[in-house]
Amino acid sequence: MPELQRLHAGHAPAVLAFELANRAYFAASVPDRGDEFFERFTGRFDALLAEQDAGICAFHVLVVEDGSVLGRFNLVDIENHTAELGYRVAQRVAGRGVATAAVRDICRLAVSEYGLRTLRAATVHRNIASQRVLVKAGFVPAGPVDPAHVGGETGTWYQRDLVDAVSP
Repeated sequence: MPELQRLHAGHAPAVLAFELANRAYFAASVPDRGDEFFERFTGRFDALLAEQDAGICAFHVLVVEDGSVLGRFNLVDIENHTAELGYRVAQRVAGRGVATAAVRDICRLAVSEYGLRTLRAATVHRNIASQRVLVKAGFVPAGPVDPAHVGGETGTWYQRDLVDAVSP
């Protein structure tokens, strides 16, 4: 059974393997991270852990028994009881409810572990699957997102009030 775990240094090899294995799949629905992301992965990963230690962000991975990563679920720019949610799941589990279940779990953690009241998530218009996940997890469209925020593409903000984070 997959488990949502807070990101730690030991996850680095599995996260890199996840990102490499799914790069083309992700690029079909969101802007590609580019070669530099992979060339500088270790430094970037360490910077993420430092942001997490500072309380600016909270990063999570969905891990299976063998230690491999099925997904990443991140709470970024935590401030004033609000954060932005970002996530991605492996192609091999896409369309099976894995992302929806993990987004619901991260909503509960956002309340219980981080004291958050509101989550926002941005999607590009072509990422229909992500929009469906957000709606199933209780998010509602909240207006257009600045294209600079989503790799130069047009998109929509979704928002979820976490007062009811135990449902849906």
